[in-house]
Amino acid sequence: MSTTSLPPVAPEVLAEAVEALTARLRKKLDAAVAECAGKATEGAGGTVEVRFGEDTLVTLAPGPSGAVTESGQAVCSCLLAPRCLHRAAVLGAAPIADADALPPVEAPAPEAAAEVPSPAAAGQEDAPRAASASASASVEDGVTASLTPAQNRAGAALWQAAAEALAAGVTAGGTVVQAELLRAAHTARLAGLPRAEAAALRVVRGLRSAREQGRGQRLSDLTAAFRELLAGAFALASGVVEPGAVGGARRAYEQGGSLRMLGLCREPVLSATGYGGVTTHLLGPEGAFHTVSDVRPGGIGRAKGAGTASVALGGAVLDHAGLARGGLLIAGATVSADGRLGAGRGVRATPVRGVDWAEEPVAALFARPVREAVADALAAGAEADGGTGPALLGCDVEVLGAAEDHLVARVLGGGPLVRLRVAHPHPELAHTANLRRIGGYPGLVLRVLGRPDPDRSATLRPLAVAPVPGASHTLRLPEEWLGRADLGYDRLQGDHFPRPEAGAAAPAPVPDGPDPLADAPLWRVRRLLETGVAGGRRAVAEAARGADRAALAVPLRRAGLTGAAELAEGLAAEADRRPRDSFGRLVDASSDAYARTWLASAVHLEAAERALVLASWS
Repeated sequence: MSTTSLPPVAPEVLAEAVEALTARLRKKLDAAVAECAGKATEGAGGTVEVRFGEDTLVTLAPGPSGAVTESGQAVCSCLLAPRCLHRAAVLGAAPIADADALPPVEAPAPEAAAEVPSPAAAGQEDAPRAASASASASVEDGVTASLTPAQNRAGAALWQAAAEALAAGVTAGGTVVQAELLRAAHTARLAGLPRAEAAALRVVRGLRSAREQGRGQRLSDLTAAFRELLAGAFALASGVVEPGAVGGARRAYEQGGSLRMLGLCREPVLSATGYGGVTTHLLGPEGAFHTVSDVRPGGIGRAKGAGTASVALGGAVLDHAGLARGGLLIAGATVSADGRLGAGRGVRATPVRGVDWAEEPVAALFARPVREAVADALAAGAEADGGTGPALLGCDVEVLGAAEDHLVARVLGGGPLVRLRVAHPHPELAHTANLRRIGGYPGLVLRVLGRPDPDRSATLRPLAVAPVPGASHTLRLPEEWLGRADLGYDRLQGDHFPRPEAGAAAPAPVPDGPDPLADAPLWRVRRLLETGVAGGRRAVAEAARGADRAALAVPLRRAGLTGAAELAEGLAAEADRRPRDSFGRLVDASSDAYARTWLASAVHLEAAERALVLASWS
């Protein structure tokens, strides 16, 4: 089997190749894509070749960016080319190119803002209540953005393609369905909607990974990707969007003037696409969080080594380890909307002394009421463009012990029970070993800086720890660590902990705390939604027929979740609807209505789960 990999392919190139196939060839496309596995070989002049039999050869000639961005860069030697199955199969087997590898798109010509009719006038009286409520709230708040007619049309095309993909599910979401999504994504790119384009590409990559049974793919992630795509497309098609719904093709940096940044901690970065590196978190003026990142291809080796790599910012002579425990005085700073610091030519940075976590202004992070801090962190993560996740959270805790795969701790000062889970579970990173060692010291008090998990009750994923000022049973860290340990890079040893009392018994597992999210019957709705993503519309209909429909709604109503029960019943009814034409023959049901009912239930579920997660921190 060949080890040569296929180059990335631009979405529109694959979409055009699939569109050119006849209906008969489209039925054979998925089998032909699977046949391409391991057949790629290196050709002359940097090309990649895939051979089918003795007479057919498909050649890909990627451009300077390393991606196939034009139709002419993919050729086949058969007589049917370029409308042949071989060429489309090879393009379908190649990975989808990132936006950075594609040629820049010219800004669309100015158009008058579209006059979008109301949902009722557009024939959408049964639009999901959740989506309508969100749109109405945006109008009432006066936070809306004007869209061009091209952007409205692109949103409608995205909605139609996403609805068809949702109705098909993973089992039927093959290359033809993916190609329709890719064409809609390209249309969104041309219309100046990079956020919508990115959402569509995430769904396509998720479908591919799920169909290939990828190890890193979770059905819940694909469900969230469908929810984000459908919600964004619905808003774009209706014309009622928030200003950030369009997104930016490139991260935009604005002038920040002179800033004094204080290091907080380092966090290893490891992606499923082979990228690795480090992000150093900094505290800026007025308690704002900022980051300096160094992420490049290289996987786990790059993530481990980048922790001591030099910081490429304004000529500062220090590494990420020094920055996490020190600080920077930056002149001519450039800052993105998500707090990332730019390294432009005019930026000048001078290293300054860091601040201990017990000193101001860092100490203020750990003095806030934990529920208030969690609410702000989750809100910041929900508003962030690009999936950066919740903001950092600081709190002082007492470790109670280990419970299954996490630690149980209590927030000092009468706070709630929280679960401390590993931030990055890769075995070559220090997170797991450090958390396991901390769990061996019940009663230990810690100052923890981490990221709250938005999908779990009262769960914190620690990035760094420090001793609690004035406490006796706390950490004893080396002076060169400047009072904190980065759990992804520094390895805690026995002499960093207080000595156990003589004759003390080994710590026993502790019972887990209450979990309102797990106790609520919302998991039934989540399972129904994920069943639809995995098996499509038919799977939802089969899962909610007869007694199963009663078993779905009754526990929800008994728990007071009437809205979730009604939306789930509506989804099951729409999935099982079998319309007939005027002659009584069965016809295909509308994927549009099914997608709207699925989206309404998914949006309601997300809001209900978020409310339960926030309540668990009380």
